[in-house]
Amino acid sequence: MNSNPALCAAISDRIANNPQKRITFAEYMDMVLYHPEHGYYASKAVNIGFKGGDFFTSVSLGADFGELLAEQFVQMWEILGQPRTYSLVEMGAGQGLLALHILNYYQRHYPDFLPALDYVIVEKSPELQQEQQQRLQNYPVRWCNLVDIPSNSITGCFFSNELVDAFSVHQFILQTGELREIYVTLPSDVEQNENYLLLEGEFQEIIGETSTPQLTKYFELIGIDLTAKVYPDGYRSEINLAALDWLSIVADRLQRGYVVTVDYGYPAHRYYNPRRSQGTLQCYYQHRYHNNPYINLGRQDITAHVDFTALELWGEQCGLTKIGFTQQGLFLMALGLGDSIASLSHQDIAIAQLLQRRESLHKLIDPTGLGGFGVLIQSKGLQNLEISQPLKGLIVPK
Repeated sequence: MNSNPALCAAISDRIANNPQKRITFAEYMDMVLYHPEHGYYASKAVNIGFKGGDFFTSVSLGADFGELLAEQFVQMWEILGQPRTYSLVEMGAGQGLLALHILNYYQRHYPDFLPALDYVIVEKSPELQQEQQQRLQNYPVRWCNLVDIPSNSITGCFFSNELVDAFSVHQFILQTGELREIYVTLPSDVEQNENYLLLEGEFQEIIGETSTPQLTKYFELIGIDLTAKVYPDGYRSEINLAALDWLSIVADRLQRGYVVTVDYGYPAHRYYNPRRSQGTLQCYYQHRYHNNPYINLGRQDITAHVDFTALELWGEQCGLTKIGFTQQGLFLMALGLGDSIASLSHQDIAIAQLLQRRESLHKLIDPTGLGGFGVLIQSKGLQNLEISQPLKGLIVPK
């Protein structure tokens, strides 16, 4: 087990200091990923890219993804009547490459738009924020916490790419038709308790009552009945309450404009399909994935797929209107990726470079990979005429 000993000690202390000698899986996952000193995203362990990385994203394939997003953001600015200040709030900016690609593109193609642009990055990881600041030092970018943005102060667009999948999730299991929660404890605390799941390692899982009534209310929100006979005993999955909290804050801060969420996930009926009996939790370590979140602590990523139905319906309760939902491949093709692919044959570049670029562009639209990601666009404060203007990325290519 290649875990960070200091992180394991911190988690053990948290469990030992809990009156019930256990913590929710959500609390455990939050520490593993976001502990201020030893968490995966707070350390130098984060490695994005092809060579030796834990995972790669649309952004690490080149500038095309960011440039096409930039086109969509400009159209949104135009629909909003070209406000004097237009904020682009990127939440979870990784290494800062997406911001770099977008801002470079605007400098080359939309210099008249730049005076109106207020580019804001919301980044939880101090390590990543430092890398972003170094990469973007020549650009007018500002950093802030999401909670520090005043209510109803943003005209523009909040957007994220592969952010929500990294939020900490509660894990549950069905026992005789009842929703029960999975907690994390120490091996020494399960000896006299038969209601635990067998694991080998420093931590153990134990089953208990739900930690909050919000878990039950979640399924009322998305219209899923876990008591139905189609769900087998022992059915296990995740609930992302943190995503709802996040969207509540985003909706409160947005006065007029859009929310764009790009991530991998499913609508609720597919997410909680009875046949998906072990949920969607995945761990990524050096380009390999597995489903054991109790190894490589602080040195591997842990994610869960996004329930887009929950984001859509909770967004409605927060005052957001769904503009559209599509797949990333269709979204990028509608914004012009097909033209980029077609133009490759006319470019005077080495054959090896051409093939590599073609492969990268095709990865962006591969329906079995990045192209199958969901793109959810919501709005707030738009007039009927503004809502009726179709966004380029949502126009189905002919």
